[in-house]
Amino acid sequence: MPVLEQTDYLRAPFYMLNAHWETVIPSMFFKVKEEFYSRERLELADGDFIDIDWVNNHTDRCIILSHGLEGDSHRYYMKRSAKYFSDLGWDIAAWNCRSCSGEMNKLPRFYHHGDTPDLHTIVQTALDRGYKQVLLMGYSMGGSMVLKYLGESKRDKRIIGGAAFSVPCNLRDSALQLKVPSNRFYEQRFLKKLIAKIKLKAIQHPEVISDQGIEDMKDFDEFHDRYTAPLHGFTSKDHFFDQATCDKYLDSIDRPVLIVNAANDPMLGEKCYPFDAARANEFVYLEVPKKGGHVGFTIKRKGPSYIEHRTHKFLYDQFGY
Repeated sequence: MPVLEQTDYLRAPFYMLNAHWETVIPSMFFKVKEEFYSRERLELADGDFIDIDWVNNHTDRCIILSHGLEGDSHRYYMKRSAKYFSDLGWDIAAWNCRSCSGEMNKLPRFYHHGDTPDLHTIVQTALDRGYKQVLLMGYSMGGSMVLKYLGESKRDKRIIGGAAFSVPCNLRDSALQLKVPSNRFYEQRFLKKLIAKIKLKAIQHPEVISDQGIEDMKDFDEFHDRYTAPLHGFTSKDHFFDQATCDKYLDSIDRPVLIVNAANDPMLGEKCYPFDAARANEFVYLEVPKKGGHVGFTIKRKGPSYIEHRTHKFLYDQFGY
């Protein structure tokens, strides 16, 4: 019954007055200035590419980091975790979803919450390099990918488990939460970035993509129906929500995974807290701190957050390192 009733994250710093501040302040103002990545471009069989940023310590253990919606390998939470765990001796593979590495990808498609084939490419690349232990770590959308990936099929035994933070475990419920007036800011911020990408893709692929009327698009529902679904093989936004959501795969996970979702996360609805799945599956550990916001969990402005400390503890508790 791995619903973790105790949490070591009890409160945010005093200046983060509510869930929105806990979410927005790190996202807008936190930076990791050190440069430690080495970039590799993977050329894919479908004619596209994915960029991975590596930290190489020449060990046999690797953590694969998966970013959130419209994030990238240089986001504060990605570089913070990369630095923390590389300092502990892990190799790091911080990968960028298609269109997120600073250069637009080649195909009309880009990425989505359930895009596990691309994650599989990254995992297989790491395994082919001889790593004996691979941990999958994801944030928000990246956490959704990690959980879906581990639950949808039997995976290589060298993948020891996963850690996922601020996960929209039920995509439809998260989308509804973003319609709440106090949360519309987040939806509109994401939508603005995605619309800018669609405009570029309309220039790349005018025979497939039109941006006519895109400035009048009001919400994610319209965006998913018009772009996400058809570009990625779904018949509609509802088909996308049903097939890409990770909660339907949690029962099948067969190795330890940690899910940490703050109770005050403004982007998560009630169904994004999979208590029943955690109680039913001995490998799914769910922790719900009262505070934390969305991909926040700040301890201090500089240095690691609760995300890094908690993942480290999870690794020690499960595997002894």
